Amino acid sequence: MPSSQQSSKSRSIYLDYHSTTPVDRRVADRIYHYMTEEFGNASSVDHSWGDRAEEAIKHAAKQVAKLVGASPREIVWTSGATESINLVIQGSLSPNPGKPHRIALLPLEHKAVLDTCHILEKRGWAELTYLQVDSRGRLNLNHLEQVCAERLSLVCVMAANNEIGNIYPIEAIAQIAQRYGIPFLCDASQAVGKIPINFEEWGITYLAISAHKLYGPKGCGALVVRKGHHLEPIIFGGGHQKGMRSGTLDVPSIIGLGEACRLRQLEMKEDEKAIASKRDRLQSLLLDKIPGLVINGDTTSRLAGNLHISIPDIPNSAVIARVRSKLAISTGSACSSGVETPSHVLQALNLPSEVIEGALRIGLGKFTTDEEIDRAAEILSTAVSKTRQAMVISSPVNHLL
Repeated sequence: MPSSQQSSKSRSIYLDYHSTTPVDRRVADRIYHYMTEEFGNASSVDHSWGDRAEEAIKHAAKQVAKLVGASPREIVWTSGATESINLVIQGSLSPNPGKPHRIALLPLEHKAVLDTCHILEKRGWAELTYLQVDSRGRLNLNHLEQVCAERLSLVCVMAANNEIGNIYPIEAIAQIAQRYGIPFLCDASQAVGKIPINFEEWGITYLAISAHKLYGPKGCGALVVRKGHHLEPIIFGGGHQKGMRSGTLDVPSIIGLGEACRLRQLEMKEDEKAIASKRDRLQSLLLDKIPGLVINGDTTSRLAGNLHISIPDIPNSAVIARVRSKLAISTGSACSSGVETPSHVLQALNLPSEVIEGALRIGLGKFTTDEEIDRAAEILSTAVSKTRQAMVISSPVNHLL
Protein backbone atom coordinates (compact mmCIF):
# COMPACT_ATOMS: atom_id res chain seq x y z
CA MET A 1 0.00 0.00 0.00
CA PRO A 2 2.27 2.83 -1.21
CA SER A 3 1.67 6.22 0.39
CA SER A 4 0.40 7.60 -2.94
CA GLN A 5 -2.58 5.28 -2.67
CA GLN A 6 -3.40 6.59 0.81
CA SER A 7 -3.43 10.31 -0.06
CA SER A 8 -7.11 10.52 -0.96
CA LYS A 9 -9.17 11.93 1.90
CA SER A 10 -12.02 9.63 0.98
CA ARG A 11 -9.91 6.58 1.75
CA SER A 12 -9.99 5.03 5.22
CA ILE A 13 -6.77 5.49 7.16
CA TYR A 14 -5.16 2.20 8.07
CA LEU A 15 -3.76 2.14 11.63
CA ASP A 16 -4.05 -1.54 12.46
CA TYR A 17 -0.51 -2.67 11.62
CA HIS A 18 -0.41 -5.12 14.56
CA SER A 19 -3.20 -7.06 12.88
CA THR A 20 -1.48 -7.20 9.50
CA THR A 21 0.74 -5.08 7.27
CA PRO A 22 0.41 -4.25 3.59
CA VAL A 23 2.74 -6.28 1.42
CA ASP A 24 5.70 -4.17 0.33
CA ARG A 25 5.50 -3.66 -3.45
CA ARG A 26 9.05 -4.99 -3.85
CA VAL A 27 8.05 -8.15 -1.97
CA ALA A 28 4.89 -8.52 -4.08
CA ASP A 29 6.95 -8.31 -7.27
CA ARG A 30 9.15 -11.20 -6.10
CA ILE A 31 6.10 -13.26 -5.16
CA TYR A 32 4.49 -12.63 -8.54
CA HIS A 33 7.64 -13.72 -10.36
CA TYR A 34 7.71 -17.03 -8.49
CA MET A 35 4.00 -17.57 -9.08
CA THR A 36 4.11 -17.02 -12.84
CA GLU A 37 7.68 -17.56 -14.07
CA GLU A 38 9.68 -19.67 -11.61
CA PHE A 39 6.79 -21.82 -10.40
CA GLY A 40 8.70 -25.07 -9.84
CA ASN A 41 8.14 -27.41 -6.88
CA ALA A 42 11.16 -27.30 -4.56
CA SER A 43 10.76 -31.06 -3.97
CA SER A 44 10.98 -31.93 -7.68
CA VAL A 45 14.48 -33.40 -7.97
CA ASP A 46 14.29 -34.61 -11.59
CA HIS A 47 14.56 -31.31 -13.47
CA SER A 48 15.96 -27.80 -13.34
CA TRP A 49 12.65 -26.16 -12.42
CA GLY A 50 12.73 -27.97 -9.09
CA ASP A 51 16.44 -27.25 -8.69
CA ARG A 52 15.89 -23.52 -9.11
CA ALA A 53 12.98 -23.53 -6.68
CA GLU A 54 15.08 -25.36 -4.12
CA GLU A 55 17.93 -22.87 -4.53
CA ALA A 56 15.49 -19.99 -4.08
CA ILE A 57 14.19 -21.57 -0.88
CA LYS A 58 17.74 -21.93 0.45
CA HIS A 59 18.43 -18.28 -0.36
CA ALA A 60 15.25 -17.22 1.48
CA ALA A 61 16.39 -19.23 4.51
CA LYS A 62 19.64 -17.24 4.52
CA GLN A 63 17.69 -13.98 4.40
CA VAL A 64 15.44 -14.95 7.32
CA ALA A 65 18.34 -16.34 9.33
CA LYS A 66 20.43 -13.21 8.84
CA LEU A 67 17.68 -10.96 10.19
CA VAL A 68 17.30 -12.95 13.42
CA GLY A 69 20.90 -14.07 13.93
CA ALA A 70 20.37 -17.77 13.22
CA SER A 71 21.71 -20.44 10.87
CA PRO A 72 19.78 -21.11 7.63
CA ARG A 73 19.73 -24.79 8.58
CA GLU A 74 17.65 -23.92 11.64
CA ILE A 75 14.75 -22.54 9.57
CA VAL A 76 11.53 -24.59 9.26
CA TRP A 77 8.87 -23.15 6.94
CA THR A 78 5.29 -23.03 8.26
CA SER A 79 1.99 -21.35 7.46
CA GLY A 80 2.63 -18.71 10.12
CA ALA A 81 3.31 -18.10 13.80
CA THR A 82 0.24 -20.02 14.96
CA GLU A 83 1.41 -23.22 13.29
CA SER A 84 4.98 -22.62 14.47
CA ILE A 85 3.81 -22.24 18.06
CA ASN A 86 1.63 -25.35 17.87
CA LEU A 87 4.51 -27.33 16.40
CA VAL A 88 6.76 -26.40 19.32
CA ILE A 89 4.28 -26.89 22.15
CA GLN A 90 2.80 -30.11 20.79
CA GLY A 91 5.95 -31.41 19.12
CA SER A 92 8.43 -30.87 21.94
CA LEU A 93 6.34 -32.41 24.73
CA SER A 94 5.53 -36.10 24.77
CA PRO A 95 1.82 -37.00 24.83
CA ASN A 96 0.43 -39.00 27.74
CA PRO A 97 3.39 -38.27 30.03
CA GLY A 98 3.69 -40.27 33.24
CA LYS A 99 3.81 -36.96 35.08
CA PRO A 100 2.31 -33.76 33.58
CA HIS A 101 4.73 -31.42 31.84
CA ARG A 102 5.17 -28.05 33.54
CA ILE A 103 4.94 -25.02 31.25
CA ALA A 104 5.66 -21.47 32.41
CA LEU A 105 4.12 -18.75 30.27
CA LEU A 106 3.33 -15.08 30.20
CA PRO A 107 -0.39 -14.52 30.83
CA LEU A 108 -0.25 -11.88 28.07
CA GLU A 109 0.72 -14.40 25.37
CA HIS A 110 -1.13 -14.60 22.07
CA LYS A 111 -4.06 -17.02 22.00
CA ALA A 112 -1.97 -19.35 19.83
CA VAL A 113 0.18 -20.01 22.90
CA LEU A 114 -2.53 -19.80 25.55
CA ASP A 115 -5.10 -21.99 23.79
CA THR A 116 -2.55 -24.66 22.85
CA CYS A 117 -1.30 -24.83 26.44
CA HIS A 118 -4.87 -24.94 27.74
CA ILE A 119 -5.64 -27.93 25.52
CA LEU A 120 -2.67 -29.84 26.97
CA GLU A 121 -3.78 -28.85 30.46
CA LYS A 122 -7.33 -30.04 29.74
CA ARG A 123 -5.96 -33.41 28.59
CA GLY A 124 -3.99 -33.71 31.79
CA TRP A 125 -0.68 -33.58 29.91
CA ALA A 126 0.52 -30.26 31.31
CA GLU A 127 0.41 -28.00 34.34
CA LEU A 128 0.60 -24.27 33.66
CA THR A 129 2.41 -21.64 35.71
CA TYR A 130 1.74 -18.02 34.83
CA LEU A 131 4.61 -15.57 35.12
CA GLN A 132 4.03 -12.41 37.11
CA VAL A 133 3.48 -9.05 35.41
CA ASP A 134 2.67 -5.61 36.84
CA SER A 135 -0.07 -3.16 35.80
CA ARG A 136 2.10 -2.01 32.88
CA GLY A 137 2.61 -5.57 31.68
CA ARG A 138 6.28 -5.71 32.71
CA LEU A 139 7.65 -9.16 33.50
CA ASN A 140 8.96 -9.96 36.98
CA LEU A 141 12.34 -11.55 36.17
CA ASN A 142 12.85 -12.63 39.79
CA HIS A 143 9.66 -14.67 39.65
CA LEU A 144 10.78 -16.17 36.34
CA GLU A 145 14.03 -17.23 37.99
CA GLN A 146 12.15 -18.84 40.88
CA VAL A 147 9.86 -20.74 38.52
CA CYS A 148 12.77 -21.92 36.37
CA ALA A 149 14.58 -23.20 39.47
CA GLU A 150 11.79 -25.79 39.73
CA ARG A 151 11.19 -28.59 37.21
CA LEU A 152 9.98 -27.12 33.91
CA SER A 153 9.47 -28.57 30.43
CA LEU A 154 9.07 -25.28 28.53
CA VAL A 155 9.11 -21.50 29.02
CA CYS A 156 6.98 -19.31 26.72
CA VAL A 157 7.55 -15.55 26.59
CA MET A 158 6.74 -13.38 23.59
CA ALA A 159 9.25 -10.86 22.24
CA ALA A 160 6.62 -8.13 21.97
CA ASN A 161 2.96 -7.99 22.88
CA ASN A 162 0.40 -7.72 20.09
CA GLU A 163 -1.93 -5.43 22.05
CA ILE A 164 -0.05 -3.12 24.41
CA GLY A 165 3.20 -3.34 22.41
CA ASN A 166 5.52 -4.14 25.33
CA ILE A 167 9.00 -5.34 24.35
CA TYR A 168 10.32 -8.07 26.66
CA PRO A 169 13.95 -8.66 27.71
CA ILE A 170 14.35 -11.78 25.60
CA GLU A 171 18.12 -12.02 26.02
CA ALA A 172 17.81 -12.02 29.82
CA ILE A 173 14.91 -14.50 29.71
CA ALA A 174 16.85 -16.85 27.44
CA GLN A 175 19.88 -16.72 29.74
CA ILE A 176 17.75 -17.67 32.75
CA ALA A 177 16.13 -20.54 30.84
CA GLN A 178 19.55 -21.75 29.64
CA ARG A 179 20.94 -21.66 33.15
CA TYR A 180 18.34 -24.21 34.21
CA GLY A 181 18.39 -26.22 30.97
CA ILE A 182 14.83 -25.30 29.99
CA PRO A 183 13.76 -24.95 26.33
CA PHE A 184 12.54 -21.43 25.56
CA LEU A 185 9.81 -20.66 23.00
CA CYS A 186 9.65 -17.03 21.90
CA ASP A 187 6.71 -15.84 19.79
CA ALA A 188 8.48 -13.09 17.86
CA SER A 189 5.76 -12.47 15.28
CA GLN A 190 5.25 -8.85 16.37
CA ALA A 191 8.95 -8.15 16.91
CA VAL A 192 10.89 -9.53 13.93
CA GLY A 193 11.76 -6.74 11.54
CA LYS A 194 11.02 -4.09 14.18
CA ILE A 195 13.63 -4.70 16.88
CA PRO A 196 17.01 -6.48 16.81
CA ILE A 197 16.91 -10.20 17.66
CA ASN A 198 19.88 -12.54 17.93
CA PHE A 199 18.65 -16.13 18.13
CA GLU A 200 22.08 -17.76 18.35
CA GLU A 201 23.83 -15.42 20.75
CA TRP A 202 20.91 -14.98 23.09
CA GLY A 203 20.27 -18.70 23.42
CA ILE A 204 16.65 -18.88 22.25
CA THR A 205 15.48 -22.45 21.57
CA TYR A 206 12.47 -21.80 19.33
CA LEU A 207 11.51 -18.57 17.54
CA ALA A 208 8.16 -18.09 15.74
CA ILE A 209 7.93 -15.69 12.78
CA SER A 210 4.95 -14.54 10.70
CA ALA A 211 5.49 -12.94 7.27
CA HIS A 212 2.40 -10.72 7.24
CA LYS A 213 3.57 -8.78 10.30
CA LEU A 214 6.65 -7.45 8.46
CA TYR A 215 5.26 -6.45 5.05
CA GLY A 216 5.19 -9.99 3.67
CA PRO A 217 2.33 -12.29 2.58
CA LYS A 218 -0.32 -13.82 4.81
CA GLY A 219 -0.33 -17.58 5.38
CA CYS A 220 3.44 -17.94 5.53
CA GLY A 221 5.89 -18.06 8.40
CA ALA A 222 8.92 -19.73 9.83
CA LEU A 223 10.05 -21.47 12.96
CA VAL A 224 13.69 -21.25 13.99
CA VAL A 225 14.69 -24.46 15.79
CA ARG A 226 18.01 -24.51 17.62
CA LYS A 227 20.45 -27.14 16.42
CA GLY A 228 20.14 -30.35 18.45
CA HIS A 229 16.42 -29.96 19.09
CA HIS A 230 13.96 -32.08 17.10
CA LEU A 231 10.18 -31.67 17.07
CA GLU A 232 7.67 -34.43 16.50
CA PRO A 233 5.51 -33.37 13.54
CA ILE A 234 1.87 -32.41 13.80
CA ILE A 235 1.45 -32.51 9.99
CA PHE A 236 2.33 -35.77 8.22
CA GLY A 237 2.82 -36.75 4.60
CA GLY A 238 6.23 -36.96 3.02
CA GLY A 239 8.66 -36.24 5.80
CA HIS A 240 9.73 -32.85 4.44
CA GLN A 241 11.93 -30.41 6.38
CA LYS A 242 13.90 -32.99 8.38
CA GLY A 243 10.67 -34.78 9.23
CA MET A 244 9.33 -31.86 11.28
CA ARG A 245 6.80 -30.43 8.83
CA SER A 246 5.44 -32.21 5.74
CA GLY A 247 3.81 -30.59 2.75
CA THR A 248 4.69 -28.93 -0.54
CA LEU A 249 6.48 -25.67 0.19
CA ASP A 250 4.71 -22.45 -0.79
CA VAL A 251 7.65 -21.22 -2.83
CA PRO A 252 6.29 -17.76 -3.79
CA SER A 253 5.30 -16.90 -0.22
CA ILE A 254 8.57 -18.19 1.22
CA ILE A 255 10.49 -16.07 -1.31
CA GLY A 256 8.29 -13.17 -0.20
CA LEU A 257 9.16 -13.76 3.44
CA GLY A 258 12.84 -13.91 2.57
CA GLU A 259 12.67 -10.65 0.62
CA ALA A 260 10.69 -8.97 3.41
CA CYS A 261 13.38 -9.99 5.89
CA ARG A 262 16.12 -8.70 3.59
CA LEU A 263 14.41 -5.34 3.35
CA ARG A 264 13.84 -5.13 7.09
CA GLN A 265 17.52 -5.87 7.63
CA LEU A 266 18.37 -2.86 5.46
CA GLU A 267 15.62 -0.45 6.49
CA MET A 268 14.43 -1.42 9.98
CA LYS A 269 16.50 1.04 11.99
CA GLU A 270 15.56 4.09 9.93
CA ASP A 271 11.92 3.04 9.47
CA GLU A 272 11.28 2.34 13.14
CA LYS A 273 12.78 5.67 14.16
CA ALA A 274 10.40 7.48 11.80
CA ILE A 275 7.45 5.37 12.95
CA ALA A 276 8.18 6.13 16.62
CA SER A 277 8.25 9.85 15.83
CA LYS A 278 4.83 9.64 14.17
CA ARG A 279 3.48 7.56 17.07
CA ASP A 280 4.69 10.12 19.60
CA ARG A 281 3.06 12.92 17.61
CA LEU A 282 -0.25 11.05 17.49
CA GLN A 283 -0.04 10.33 21.21
CA SER A 284 0.61 14.00 21.96
CA LEU A 285 -2.29 15.13 19.77
CA LEU A 286 -4.72 12.67 21.36
CA LEU A 287 -3.67 13.57 24.90
CA ASP A 288 -4.26 17.22 24.03
CA LYS A 289 -7.61 16.67 22.31
CA ILE A 290 -9.18 13.96 24.50
CA PRO A 291 -9.52 14.72 28.24
CA GLY A 292 -9.06 11.69 30.49
CA LEU A 293 -7.13 9.64 27.92
CA VAL A 294 -4.99 6.84 29.40
CA ILE A 295 -1.91 5.28 27.77
CA ASN A 296 -1.59 1.55 28.54
CA GLY A 297 1.49 -0.66 28.63
CA ASP A 298 5.15 0.08 29.23
CA THR A 299 5.79 3.38 27.49
CA THR A 300 9.54 3.07 28.17
CA SER A 301 9.85 -0.20 26.24
CA ARG A 302 7.30 -0.70 23.48
CA LEU A 303 7.15 -1.19 19.75
CA ALA A 304 7.70 1.98 17.76
CA GLY A 305 4.32 1.69 16.06
CA ASN A 306 2.24 0.85 19.11
CA LEU A 307 -0.18 3.21 20.81
CA HIS A 308 -2.62 1.51 23.18
CA ILE A 309 -5.09 3.90 24.76
CA SER A 310 -8.17 3.85 26.94
CA ILE A 311 -10.98 6.36 27.22
CA PRO A 312 -12.46 5.18 30.54
CA ASP A 313 -15.88 6.83 30.28
CA ILE A 314 -16.67 5.61 26.76
CA PRO A 315 -17.08 1.96 25.61
CA ASN A 316 -14.61 1.22 22.82
CA SER A 317 -17.41 -0.23 20.69
CA ALA A 318 -19.09 3.20 20.61
CA VAL A 319 -15.93 4.83 19.28
CA ILE A 320 -15.34 2.07 16.70
CA ALA A 321 -18.92 2.45 15.45
CA ARG A 322 -18.27 6.13 14.69
CA VAL A 323 -14.85 5.78 13.06
CA ARG A 324 -14.89 2.38 11.34
CA SER A 325 -15.50 3.80 7.85
CA LYS A 326 -12.79 6.45 8.25
CA LEU A 327 -10.17 4.90 10.51
CA ALA A 328 -8.97 1.31 10.88
CA ILE A 329 -8.11 0.72 14.54
CA SER A 330 -9.17 -2.13 16.82
CA THR A 331 -10.36 -3.06 20.27
CA GLY A 332 -7.86 -5.91 20.61
CA SER A 333 -6.25 -8.88 18.91
CA ALA A 334 -7.47 -9.62 15.38
CA CYS A 335 -7.29 -13.34 16.14
CA SER A 336 -10.07 -12.87 18.71
CA SER A 337 -12.22 -10.68 16.50
CA GLY A 338 -15.92 -11.43 16.46
CA VAL A 339 -15.85 -12.60 20.06
CA GLU A 340 -17.32 -10.04 22.45
CA THR A 341 -15.01 -10.65 25.41
CA PRO A 342 -12.73 -8.25 27.28
CA SER A 343 -9.04 -8.35 26.41
CA HIS A 344 -7.26 -11.12 28.32
CA VAL A 345 -4.12 -8.97 28.15
CA LEU A 346 -5.71 -6.04 29.97
CA GLN A 347 -7.44 -8.35 32.43
CA ALA A 348 -4.09 -9.89 33.32
CA LEU A 349 -2.83 -6.39 34.17
CA ASN A 350 -5.71 -6.05 36.68
CA LEU A 351 -6.77 -2.74 35.16
CA PRO A 352 -10.11 -1.17 36.21
CA SER A 353 -13.07 -2.43 34.18
CA GLU A 354 -13.75 1.02 32.70
CA VAL A 355 -10.17 1.18 31.40
CA ILE A 356 -10.52 -2.26 29.82
CA GLU A 357 -13.90 -1.45 28.28
CA GLY A 358 -12.57 1.81 26.83
CA ALA A 359 -9.40 0.34 25.30
CA LEU A 360 -8.33 0.91 21.70
CA ARG A 361 -5.28 -0.44 19.87
CA ILE A 362 -3.60 1.80 17.30
CA GLY A 363 -0.80 0.46 15.13
CA LEU A 364 1.41 2.51 12.82
CA GLY A 365 3.73 1.25 10.11
CA LYS A 366 6.24 2.32 7.50
CA PHE A 367 3.57 3.50 5.06
CA THR A 368 1.78 5.72 7.61
CA THR A 369 2.05 9.39 6.61
CA ASP A 370 2.21 12.60 8.64
CA GLU A 371 -1.03 13.73 7.00
CA GLU A 372 -2.74 10.54 8.16
CA ILE A 373 -1.54 11.11 11.73
CA ASP A 374 -3.15 14.56 11.82
CA ARG A 375 -6.37 13.32 10.23
CA ALA A 376 -6.55 10.30 12.54
CA ALA A 377 -6.21 12.51 15.62
CA GLU A 378 -9.03 14.72 14.36
CA ILE A 379 -11.29 11.78 13.45
CA LEU A 380 -10.78 10.06 16.79
CA SER A 381 -11.13 13.16 18.97
CA THR A 382 -14.28 14.22 17.11
CA ALA A 383 -15.77 10.77 17.55
CA VAL A 384 -15.05 10.82 21.27
CA SER A 385 -16.53 14.31 21.65
CA LYS A 386 -19.72 13.36 19.79
CA THR A 387 -20.06 10.13 21.75
CA ARG A 388 -19.74 12.00 25.04
CA GLN A 389 -22.38 14.50 23.92
CA ALA A 390 -24.73 11.68 22.92
CA MET A 391 -24.19 9.94 26.24
CA VAL A 392 -25.05 13.14 28.14
CA ILE A 393 -28.23 13.66 26.12
CA SER A 394 -29.34 10.05 26.65
CA SER A 395 -28.49 10.06 30.36
CA PRO A 396 -31.48 9.14 32.62
CA VAL A 397 -30.78 12.30 34.66
CA ASN A 398 -31.38 14.50 31.60
CA HIS A 399 -34.61 12.69 30.83
CA LEU A 400 -35.85 13.60 34.30
CA LEU A 401 -35.05 17.30 33.86
